Amino acid sequence: MPSDDATPSGPSEATPPPASSSSAGAAGSSGAPDAGPRWITTPITARLLRGALDTERTEQGLLPRRLPAWALAQAADAQLTMAASQPSGVRLALRTRATAIELDTVPTKRQYVGAPARPHGMYDLLVDGRLHAQGSVVGGHTLVIDMTTGGVEHRPGTLGTLRFTDLPPGDKDVEIWLPHNETTELVALRTDAPVEAAADAPERRTWLHYGSSISHGSDAASPTGIWPARAAALGGVDLVNLGLSGSALLDPFVARVIRDTPADLISVKVGINLVNLDLMRLRAFRAAVHGFLDTVREGHPDTPLLVVSPILCPMHEEVPGPTAPDFGGIGDGRLRFVAMGDAAEVAAGKLTLRVIRKELARIVAERGDGGGGGDRSLGLLDGRELYGEGDVARLPLPDELHPDAETHRVMGERFAARVFGAGGAFG
Repeated sequence: MPSDDATPSGPSEATPPPASSSSAGAAGSSGAPDAGPRWITTPITARLLRGALDTERTEQGLLPRRLPAWALAQAADAQLTMAASQPSGVRLALRTRATAIELDTVPTKRQYVGAPARPHGMYDLLVDGRLHAQGSVVGGHTLVIDMTTGGVEHRPGTLGTLRFTDLPPGDKDVEIWLPHNETTELVALRTDAPVEAAADAPERRTWLHYGSSISHGSDAASPTGIWPARAAALGGVDLVNLGLSGSALLDPFVARVIRDTPADLISVKVGINLVNLDLMRLRAFRAAVHGFLDTVREGHPDTPLLVVSPILCPMHEEVPGPTAPDFGGIGDGRLRFVAMGDAAEVAAGKLTLRVIRKELARIVAERGDGGGGGDRSLGLLDGRELYGEGDVARLPLPDELHPDAETHRVMGERFAARVFGAGGAFG
């Protein structure tokens, strides 16, 4: 559950401070808040958040994280720390009569040396489960990343204000989904009517999903457009997304986090990051998968658990990793990835996506009821059912590795149909 050592307090009427930078909200306004509404400021605490497993009280506000601090300390890895601080699937969940909302945040944006500026992270506002408006925050810190040297420079910035107006009147559930790819400190929440934490719907199940940057939402257009969010919406479940860019590495501490997190449905999608990093050989992979699933089952002995193998990635179907960036077109905003391994090394235990799919199918069969393992709630989904051979021509991977926004939509719809539909693992 999210942790927050701040003492919750009730809403108070206040005049908000002027923001040093701001974004266009539903009304297209920007700059400091105007004198129109009588604003009520509500402290942002973990009770208002869904999808975050931890929070940190910073000098300016509240930072949601998708892994607890103890787990990040065991890795001591900058990539994982950054990924866990990017709030993919994290949202403010409110019950309110407000027709105007302002949110002050301090985002941390990424800029890659030699590449065009990245688009600002998107915030999606949903009213009673439907997308109502979108906006971005212009201010914030910047991480300047040199992919050729690995160097990172942190440039401090200022907070920005997101403004949504013209919300429908009356009581309603409002969710503000935070940018899936932008670390976001939450500073202040202002509304023109009182807010409270949205009530949990007892009939809605919680789906916890673990995966790579593809599940994190790389190259999706907005936070509700990432494929797990799309699938969750269609399946009528609440999402906890542990898609961790570059970091789906079967880490034992992540298995313990999943073990200890309440969930009604669990999926584990692994493969591509192990190949990207050339992290292990077949012998270690087999034991790591078994160990990961064993740990998850300690806390969820009967929970429906779905193992999802990698989607199609042509460059790594037969050729192992590592994966390396090709900077040839980065000045034009085109970054590609290439496979650096040698197919001849597969015989010595190097992993390709085909090897991983075959081994995952074998492991699930062994652990299942038919294989003598007795796990009747364990299932397998071939990732090529989400994106496969028939999709390459129509929906090519722009950088040879990550799906684009349209492919995220297709994958989410296919997952929902196959997994949440009648006869599916989570049906």
